[in-house]
Amino acid sequence: MSLRPALVALWALPWVARAQQLPRSDTLHQHGDSLTRRVIELAPITVTATPARRLEPGSAIRVSPEAIERTPATDAYDLLRQTAGIEVHEQGQGPGFASDASVRGFSSDHSTDLALWVDGVPNNEPVNGHAEGYNDWSLLFPQAIQDLDVLKGPTSALYGNFAMSGVVNVRTLERMRGVTLWLKPGAYGRAEGAVLAGVDHDTQAGVFGLRGVREDGWRPHSGYTLGQAHARLLARLSSSATLDAGVELYATGWDSPGYLTNGHFEAGVYNIVANGSDGGFKRRAQERVSLRVVASPTLLWRTTVYSTQGRWQLYLTIPPAGGLSEGSGGQTEEEDRRYGLGLTSALTWALPRGELTIGTEGRWDHARYENWSTVNRVRFRDSTHTPIGVAARQASGALFVQSTLDFTPHLRVTLGSRFDAQDTHSTPDSGLAAGHGKTVVSPKLGVLYHLPVPVPLDLYATVSRGFRQTDGVIVDPTLPFITEWAYEAGVKLDAHRVSGSIALFRMDLSNEQTFNPVTATSTSGGASRRQGVEIELQGRVGDALALRTDWTFNDARYRQLVATGSTNLAGERVFNTAKYVATIGLELAPPRARWQVGISSNLVGPYTPFDEPGVLRPAYGLVQVSGGATLGAALIEVGVQNVGNQAYRDLEAGGFVSPGRPRSLYGTVRYAW
Repeated sequence: MSLRPALVALWALPWVARAQQLPRSDTLHQHGDSLTRRVIELAPITVTATPARRLEPGSAIRVSPEAIERTPATDAYDLLRQTAGIEVHEQGQGPGFASDASVRGFSSDHSTDLALWVDGVPNNEPVNGHAEGYNDWSLLFPQAIQDLDVLKGPTSALYGNFAMSGVVNVRTLERMRGVTLWLKPGAYGRAEGAVLAGVDHDTQAGVFGLRGVREDGWRPHSGYTLGQAHARLLARLSSSATLDAGVELYATGWDSPGYLTNGHFEAGVYNIVANGSDGGFKRRAQERVSLRVVASPTLLWRTTVYSTQGRWQLYLTIPPAGGLSEGSGGQTEEEDRRYGLGLTSALTWALPRGELTIGTEGRWDHARYENWSTVNRVRFRDSTHTPIGVAARQASGALFVQSTLDFTPHLRVTLGSRFDAQDTHSTPDSGLAAGHGKTVVSPKLGVLYHLPVPVPLDLYATVSRGFRQTDGVIVDPTLPFITEWAYEAGVKLDAHRVSGSIALFRMDLSNEQTFNPVTATSTSGGASRRQGVEIELQGRVGDALALRTDWTFNDARYRQLVATGSTNLAGERVFNTAKYVATIGLELAPPRARWQVGISSNLVGPYTPFDEPGVLRPAYGLVQVSGGATLGAALIEVGVQNVGNQAYRDLEAGGFVSPGRPRSLYGTVRYAW
């Protein structure tokens, strides 16, 4: 089956892009009795970067720039673990070797079930031979982030492939003035430096940044270097048109210590290196231009065009046995080269009692993937070690509609849907070329009711469908989508000094897939369900003390999945998914004081490792403390990670372990002028 005519038609439409709603200023918490709203204000320029709205059905967490700066995190995954409560299992093999971020029980191998968008550009990599939707968060430039949202579930029609468990939506700084310098020393030879410079002349503005990190690593042979560049330019072309352009550059090189056996981990023997030649590098670039046109007081048109380029190469020794899958026991070389481009665009109308967004999206990606058996980085082949080489290209397009309607002063309904089409062509070095097209429809429905009571309470419910492409489509384009139906119901509270929510959720998956990140093998064709409760609370005690906490309790189980060795996983817990995850934080910052202190904790409940059915690893908790003071134009902060020096398995698969980081001290000096 070929979808070329349909895809060409999608790309040829005048609005080839992703929709984004006009932000409106809800006045619920000012009036306390209705969902009335003010006159529409200008939306952010970058498509898909509209902040999540509290008065929409669904769950979302906002992470502020202050929280980002004050969190003693070692990388982007650790940052989201501490600030947004995302379950994270670090691979520990280098910054370009993507770790596992999980939301609502999706084990999210290399974070493939969670979509990451940076200023309207998707980060997940299609037709990736290691993991479809490979999602390396090291592209994020922490100092340049304005704020970010974590949207939970596939509730928005604005996001398609890879947004099964949710979306991390990152917005960088649009404007700044002056220069800010960061120096961030830390444990294990860590040294980080960053500089941001900005100009703002009202009709024209720019933000530019450089960042560098080097670290020896807490395990032997685990050092790395990383460099980044960031640029964003803004120009007002007329009273109704604004142009916005951005560039993100990222490069890293690392050494890999490999994985430990369970016996070594339990004995505390961490100084083992699987292979002294293991390691790798990654390069990635993305460029973007966005245009916003206010066609009338009730009509907005935004378009973004982007391109991406990347190369990734690693050498890693795969453990020889363990669990249901077995590795080769030798070193493997993997290389991925890719480039792509995309366009997103949308028209949004402001209606008397709501708004309507209609848009399209198009994307084209080309990838070349190779997998070799090596000895100390020297390739070889024999009768049992045959290299893999394949080139693939994928074109995808979507039509979507998203609407918000206020039927009464208390009742708001969101209704949307997506039609996605995908066409993949694979050309292996040996064998026949193959191509296949497929489509999927994803309806979305949400209802929110504001209770007419003195306490501002909102009841809501959502039903939505999500999807992502399975691993292996680079060699077999006929592989079907993983699909899900997601259900959520909850209540939100927004009072003067406290806000919070309680949500019940359930997700039913078809064509479930599990992937072992150590042995790089996958199993598909099953079904699973995830269900649980989420609790989120933020509040202030007086003007000085702030509290935040969020909890997710999850019962995630396979309903049907036959793994390697004919093992039926029906009834077993979904691999790498904790029974509960939580963050708890306290911050003391008196209004007129020039100092603040904070303490936070991450809790991870019992979970079953990859490829180890019936095994349940114990819960663990990590505590972080931090404090800082302002001295003139300088800010000095100190933080300690894993205060209790807890030994924990950051990742386990098939009996092999990547251990978590021990107690670590970090500092920050920020100077602005």
